[in-house]
Amino acid sequence: MLRQQDVGHRIVVRRIVGIREGRTLFSDALGELVELSETHITLATDAGPLRVPVAEVHRAKRVPPARRPTAAAVVALELAADEAWPAPVRGRLGDWRLRWADGWTGRANSALPVGDPDRPLPAALDAVQRWYAERGGTALVNTPLPLAAPVGAELDARGWTARPPVLVQTVPLRALAAPPDAGLADTPPDADTPTAGPDGPPPLAGPDGPPPLAGPDGTPPVTLAGAPADDWLAIAAGRKGGLPDAARHVLTAVDRVRFAELRIDGRLLAVGRGTVTGEGRWLGVSLLEVLPEARRRGFAVAVVRALARWGADEGATRAFLQVEQSNTGAVELYRRLGFTTHHTYLTRVAPAA
Repeated sequence: MLRQQDVGHRIVVRRIVGIREGRTLFSDALGELVELSETHITLATDAGPLRVPVAEVHRAKRVPPARRPTAAAVVALELAADEAWPAPVRGRLGDWRLRWADGWTGRANSALPVGDPDRPLPAALDAVQRWYAERGGTALVNTPLPLAAPVGAELDARGWTARPPVLVQTVPLRALAAPPDAGLADTPPDADTPTAGPDGPPPLAGPDGPPPLAGPDGTPPVTLAGAPADDWLAIAAGRKGGLPDAARHVLTAVDRVRFAELRIDGRLLAVGRGTVTGEGRWLGVSLLEVLPEARRRGFAVAVVRALARWGADEGATRAFLQVEQSNTGAVELYRRLGFTTHHTYLTRVAPAA
């Protein structure tokens, strides 16, 4: 059976799915083990996340990995992502990054354990906990998998919990910046937000009918600004539960950053943020948001395409984003845009003192 050391590795699971004519029926699943608890195992499969009750597992074992990025490639992308989401307070523990932003978002308030912490692993994690305790926060550690699987095993032994798995996804920028596919126009465009109901969102039209759409593909044009407008920040605040001063630093303290806006009649309906980091190679897409009444109109796709064109003009060659695996609407949108999972990470949370 599986052990905590298998988290972050590729496994095959044979599970019991029923009984027919006195015979047990089985189904096999192949994917990356992202969580192992006393009651369930969770896999990242090509078809999406799969959570299997331990009681239904007949057999499970680690299998040879599929072709995956090298450790160096994972480190490079994680450092580009760190550069794109810069915490105002930073520390170092050897190669490890320590980040603090007054508790605004997990990414900006967690340790990134890539490279050598310049001390034994138990001592490094003790130092991480002290660093966050000095700032009045709970220690968090982002563990890219399987690169940081040894860190994860030590955290398991210490009783740290895990937040839902996050997919780090990438796509060649030339494909993302290409003219939009008409088949994407009605895709639910919301990242990290619930999708609209079965009847779709209410129309934007007023009593005189729908507003004119100015974009060449049937959507309004997207503008890119070097600084976020007040209403842009208001949408971000609603998404993230407030916007302290530390958050403004995270959003703006990047040399190359753009804030995308899609408006109709002056009203801001869709936003996104783009950064170019990682020695100019990576376009990072974040805070993609469409207001509920404007969803299912391809606005998110228009925002992403506009940021992609800007990133390509800046010399970037690939795009990345980070999305919770459980956010199936966003994951499906990104799949249609060509994104594939580069690696995953778990945010580990220290137990209460």
